[in-house]
Amino acid sequence: MRSVFLRLDEVSRTKQAKVAWCTSVGPAEILRSLGFEVFFPENHGALLGASRLCMETIPVANALGYSPDICSYLTSDIGAYLKNITPLTKAYGIKSIPKPDVLVYNTNQCKDVMHWFEYYAKEFGVPVFGIHSPNHLPEVNISHIRHVVEQFKELIVGLEKVAGRKWDEKKLVNVLVLSKKATDLWSEVLACAKAKPSPITFFDACIYMGPIVVLRGTQAAVDFYEQLLEFVRNQSTAALPEEKTRIYWDGMPIWGRLRSLSDLFKTHRSSIVASTYCNSWIFGDFNAEDPLGSMAHAYLKIFINRNDAFKENYIRKLVEDFSADGVIFHESKTCPNNSNSQYNLPNRLRKKGIPTVTINGDLCDLRCFSDEQAATIIEAFLETLS
Repeated sequence: MRSVFLRLDEVSRTKQAKVAWCTSVGPAEILRSLGFEVFFPENHGALLGASRLCMETIPVANALGYSPDICSYLTSDIGAYLKNITPLTKAYGIKSIPKPDVLVYNTNQCKDVMHWFEYYAKEFGVPVFGIHSPNHLPEVNISHIRHVVEQFKELIVGLEKVAGRKWDEKKLVNVLVLSKKATDLWSEVLACAKAKPSPITFFDACIYMGPIVVLRGTQAAVDFYEQLLEFVRNQSTAALPEEKTRIYWDGMPIWGRLRSLSDLFKTHRSSIVASTYCNSWIFGDFNAEDPLGSMAHAYLKIFINRNDAFKENYIRKLVEDFSADGVIFHESKTCPNNSNSQYNLPNRLRKKGIPTVTINGDLCDLRCFSDEQAATIIEAFLETLS
């Protein structure tokens, strides 16, 4: 991660290469195939949350007119830009985030990314391109895929002008092959948690997932996950050797409370062995024979972009596959698209014999989270499962 950010800082200052900003489940492979260095503002938002620097920056964006009810990645990041601060300074000595030459978003995750990137397009005076995906799909069909492929083609035409070069499909194929290798390896790493007791937990995965977001489509990501997989498989001790209960976590991490929540679950000998969030960067449908079509399919079929029936069946399957005893739903105040407790899903799962509980919080804004209330709810739930 250090090398990623130092490289972005260097090319931004020296203009050695063009920098593209991209949403985390956006078409990063297309950008890499055109020679762009890629920066992911959502990753920066997570860093602001984990470092808790966001508590200084969110109010700044709120004062500008961005509601405290919208994505706190957005408000954390825009507030940090306005204050000219970043957690990258303390971590790596980097004074500011890299300036974009172009911004590319995909609404497959939410519409807030559109408003976020349009703000920066005006601020920096650079082009912004959006992929507007059909959403909340029960199934992904050929008409959905064709619709997104046509947008990819239009995107490529616009990006060629910014990059100053013609797009080469062979380069995309090479990038896509690396993306698939890395996501397949990441899937295998997460699958190691099926073991009893589990060698890793959700809290480990929230850290280890960094490269699959910011380095997808590179050999560096493949190399990292090959080493990580070997390491996890050869673990001589479990994450919690006296594992008592196993949990599925649905929703966003509470970035500013990873450590305290990890300690809480450790105290109760409970492992979070699977999650919706960490599985979001598994794109097994990438196919070198049909690069644009398979990309459209992979990015359309992500969990957050599906209907309630799909989500229910998906969680039920993972609960079974990972031998989870129950599900904890995190209802994130500023991320309703990734809060799946609002439309009766917990009750439907309970009727199928899967215990559930819901805690309230947020991905970044800790004003929305009560340590005491969450601990009480979680402890009571774990005791019930025991």
